[in-house]
Amino acid sequence: MGKVLANVLRVRRAVLRWRTLRNTDTAIRYLDALVPELERRGRRCVKTYHPEVIPVRVPLLRVYGADLAMTLCVLAGPGGWGFYEAPHGLCGYLHDCDDIEAAARTVDHFLHVRSVRDE
Repeated sequence: MGKVLANVLRVRRAVLRWRTLRNTDTAIRYLDALVPELERRGRRCVKTYHPEVIPVRVPLLRVYGADLAMTLCVLAGPGGWGFYEAPHGLCGYLHDCDDIEAAARTVDHFLHVRSVRDE
């Protein structure tokens, strides 16, 4: 039974990875929608993707706080698309892409908590 479950999980991860890599335009659209919300909260955003210049496998967005930064990506998850911390992959889930304003609040909160904790 353990081997079957391991195979099912491996297939699920492969399908999610395939969906993410196949739909980079969807990921770019969600990241572009998040940028104005974060800038309204005083965060500086740097897009590390420009599909018209150079194609990338997974588009990344750098978000800068007062003294630290966070790298975000959009990945296909089991329940749909979501914002993730890029270094942590599927384990770094932050918020669904359905509610951009709430996702911006979550990212802003994470940056605030990390900057306070580092002081």
